[in-house]
Amino acid sequence: MPDTTALLPALDAALQARRALIARLEAEQTDAYRLFHGTVEGQPGLTVDRYGSLILAQSFHGPLAVAQLDALQAFYASAFPGLDLVYNDRSAANSRIANPLPADELEKAERRREFSEMGVKYWVQARHAGQDPWLFLDLRAARRRIMAEAPGKSLLNVFAYTCGVGIAAAKAGARHVVNVDFAESSLAVGKDNAKLNELPIRVRFVKSDAFAALRQLSGIGQPKLVRGKRMPPFPELEKHSFDLVFLDPPRYAKSPFGVVDLVHDYPALFKPALLSTTEGGTLVCCNNVAQVDRQAWADQLERSAKKAGRTIREMEWITPEEDFPSPDGNPPLKTLLLRV
Repeated sequence: MPDTTALLPALDAALQARRALIARLEAEQTDAYRLFHGTVEGQPGLTVDRYGSLILAQSFHGPLAVAQLDALQAFYASAFPGLDLVYNDRSAANSRIANPLPADELEKAERRREFSEMGVKYWVQARHAGQDPWLFLDLRAARRRIMAEAPGKSLLNVFAYTCGVGIAAAKAGARHVVNVDFAESSLAVGKDNAKLNELPIRVRFVKSDAFAALRQLSGIGQPKLVRGKRMPPFPELEKHSFDLVFLDPPRYAKSPFGVVDLVHDYPALFKPALLSTTEGGTLVCCNNVAQVDRQAWADQLERSAKKAGRTIREMEWITPEEDFPSPDGNPPLKTLLLRV
């Protein structure tokens, strides 16, 4: 739990360190960024993010004391007058939001708001049926790169969540975009994000387990019966390769189709994603598990590619931008661009 006397100097130091970045971001129509990254800025477990008119403070190791929250609110009210601050205590089991809010504060928390990143518009809501914000800000560098790569290309966005990568690619001039996620609620937000922007193409949204979608698109195939067990219904997709594939799986997830395990079995997803990427195309892979060594992970992907009969011609790390500082150069979020 953050110490009251240390909190204000830490918040101020973080804001001063971001002044130049914020100016650059605002010049490119971005009003969403991390204001305080407590893990490396002196207050582990506390994060503060701006999304347009919203400042979202979240604690993960323990709840803020009343005096601490008052100090935090006063600091940002002075630094960013007119913005609404919402506090979510997510230190309970499974990161569930634990702190009730009075009616007027709850209305602010549940209000849907529009914000911009690199000229692309998105929706945000501090409290909704899920837990996480609708756009992960540490992926801005990856979305920036996808926008640079996308013009004239096709993109497959797997584990799309609210489809930020797909919307950004379409806005930047991709000719074809497919977003895949198993959660109808996340895709619904993605569809609303698409409507916010004047997109030159019609973006596709596919509600499907990632394994079922990737196996079909890659040509491996997803049978309806596995070891005598009938699989749940899934959309039938034709084999199709994409110029760009973006793979951002959660740390761990289990379904009848397979197990997502970023620590022990990333190749289970990597192989069909690679085989869904056009020869000469680009595959961008994410791994958000801090304990995974990035070089060991990169070596694992290279071995997997060889087993699949594909060559990785080039590897490039995409690191989060300056609002997610990493003194040791090894941020928890690892993003690797592969030319395949």
